[in-house]
Amino acid sequence: MADLLIELLSEEIPARMQPKAAEDLRRLMTDGLVEAGLTYAHAASFATPRRLALAVEGLSDQSRAVREERKGPATSAPEAAVQGFLRATGLTLDQLERRQDKKGETFFAVIEKPGRAASEIVAEVLGRVIRDFPWPKSMRWGSGSLRWVRPLQSILCLLVREEGAEIVPFEIEGIRADNTTRGHRFHAPGEFAVTSFEDYEAKLKRAHVVLQAAERRDRIRHDAATLAFAQGLEIVEDEGLLTEVAGLVEWPVTLMGRIEEQFLGLPPEVLQTSMKEHQKFFSVRNPATGRIEGFVTVANIETADRGETILAGNAKVLRARLSDARFFWENDLRVAKSGMEEWKEGLRAVTFHNKLGSQWERIERIAALAREIAPHVGAEPDLAAQAATVAKLDLRSSMVGEFPELQGLMGRYYAEAAGLPSEVAAAADEHYSPLGPNDEVPVARVSVAVALADKIDTLTGFWAIDEKPTGSKDPFALRRAALGVIRLISERDARLPLQQVLEEGNLQAIVTATNSAADKLRRRKENPGIIKLDDVLGFGGYGFDVKDPKRQRVQDANDFLSRVLDGGADGITHFEGVMLENLRQENEARVADLLSFLHDRLKVHLRDQGIRHDVIDACLAMPGNDDLVLLVRRAEALAAFLKTEDGENLLQGFKRAANLLGQAEAKDGVEYSFGADPKWSEYDEERALFAALDAAEARIRPAMEQEDFGEAMSALAALRGPIDAFFTVAQINTDNQVIRRNRLNLLSRIRRLCLEVADLTKVEG
Repeated sequence: MADLLIELLSEEIPARMQPKAAEDLRRLMTDGLVEAGLTYAHAASFATPRRLALAVEGLSDQSRAVREERKGPATSAPEAAVQGFLRATGLTLDQLERRQDKKGETFFAVIEKPGRAASEIVAEVLGRVIRDFPWPKSMRWGSGSLRWVRPLQSILCLLVREEGAEIVPFEIEGIRADNTTRGHRFHAPGEFAVTSFEDYEAKLKRAHVVLQAAERRDRIRHDAATLAFAQGLEIVEDEGLLTEVAGLVEWPVTLMGRIEEQFLGLPPEVLQTSMKEHQKFFSVRNPATGRIEGFVTVANIETADRGETILAGNAKVLRARLSDARFFWENDLRVAKSGMEEWKEGLRAVTFHNKLGSQWERIERIAALAREIAPHVGAEPDLAAQAATVAKLDLRSSMVGEFPELQGLMGRYYAEAAGLPSEVAAAADEHYSPLGPNDEVPVARVSVAVALADKIDTLTGFWAIDEKPTGSKDPFALRRAALGVIRLISERDARLPLQQVLEEGNLQAIVTATNSAADKLRRRKENPGIIKLDDVLGFGGYGFDVKDPKRQRVQDANDFLSRVLDGGADGITHFEGVMLENLRQENEARVADLLSFLHDRLKVHLRDQGIRHDVIDACLAMPGNDDLVLLVRRAEALAAFLKTEDGENLLQGFKRAANLLGQAEAKDGVEYSFGADPKWSEYDEERALFAALDAAEARIRPAMEQEDFGEAMSALAALRGPIDAFFTVAQINTDNQVIRRNRLNLLSRIRRLCLEVADLTKVEG
């Protein structure tokens, strides 16, 4: 057994690439070694800004010898078949064996491959890995053909055994493997030899290189917290920045500086974002005031003045950056305090989508939807509409133009500066949420109303112009918007008539889309070269689909638009009215398709919470399935019920009753739906079932009216015993036709009562 140590030393590797590169090196090398017949006990990989390293423990010394038998053609086969077999095996005719089998005498090839030394296999695999390494971006240098993320400088490759370390004989593009490496670029640039992984890691540390990224992160975290604590401050945690900075330095030296007083009035998020994005600084907060008062930078070198020169240089650059931020902030505050009219006008000139109008037209649609949604989430309609009107105005602000990630948050600051109600300011910040499955859902009612309106407008708008997700493609993040709608409704218990709201949103979108098309025609009439007719005919709602000639030939479509243009203003107005009516006629089908899409996303969401797809289907089949709160409550109650023994057994009883009833109705050509009478009962168990159904009905119907699905399921569970007892003693298809019909009607009553709670026919099992 041997241990393998590999290091690939290069110029600086981008921090974002290091974790995956280290994992790729481990995966590709170990997979290649195993495929070549070697085994190993453990492997670990490492990355610093200048090197990738791999340590493999317990590597076998050589691959096992292989003996392979291949059956060939019959000895009487044509010469061409025999020669082909020889070429495939690499043997000569006299090396083949002749054996008898059921079909006669046949050629067999026995191929014996001796084991190969580990050093030979390592060299072969390493060469393949280096040449085919999956860097996101790579480069060539000099006159060679090798590509690497940055110029590759040296390769260390050792097989370490008890008797010593062996250099693996390997060379690529003039770089020969050796047992040497180099330390820190400035503190220890000279070469030194290593004899094992432990020796390698220890000598690197003496040469001012911390090999393990986790250790560099821990050192930065600890030193930064210590520096801040010493001055009564605290570090603003940022794991993403910590990981990135740890990938920028091999020898982290943590330094702390103060932000100048003139910048302390900036919002803390602005300071934090500016320092992070531009200079990779950690923010230092005063816990007493919440203000960002300092910064921590991580150098890659120790200096005689303990970092004073480095801090002075960083402070100079920071002063320039924060001066820009202060200018943006003060300019934006001026616009906010004057009513933000400048930003409103700016959004009128920004296109949201070429078929859905400008950003301001979109804001008007969102405001109308927010007003309609507000009463259903407990918000005041006028306040919700006002919040929707100002929520996206910060998109035109200088600060958001510089730092797009601050959109929404800056909207809150500007709304507060404008003297708007606190609910309006909060909605500007929160209406983008939730952005993902783990993002928090807003609590404030106005924020919920605007967030729902924002996402529903996105969905209805793109459904109106037939831009739906297909397969893995979802360029407008409509699946994320749908999940946001689902979480906002279900987690905030919003009893929203979703179909009605979708219809309203779709109607608003098609009005905008039709206006947009008519406007394009007007502009084309004024200047025929600036608008292509295909831009107007680009989706089926206008009556023509240029991608589907079967629906309407493209030439006919262009002829139609030419006549419209020839008709002047009246012709375009007529076109606008006709196309709007065409789109309205498709509204019902479009909304049904969008509601189905939301149901599909809800199924994915609930499956992640452990509710089976068939349980969800059983609830989707019930009336009122556009009320997602009702739908989720029903699904949760049914899922819990079916996990009980009574639930499982009742489901079997229902399935048996439904199957028998269905077979009888198909055979007799009639529907058994009423008329079961206990006077035709022959058995006590039959009469007990009638009584149990009466009792269950008395509980289920009031429970369903009150949406108490737990009580309804409990009432169903009480039927389990009577149904089992009835099937034990009673024969359904008896010769007495009166009794048979009565029992079939009794089964119909069981089926109908169960289906009032959920469509159990869709539940598996």
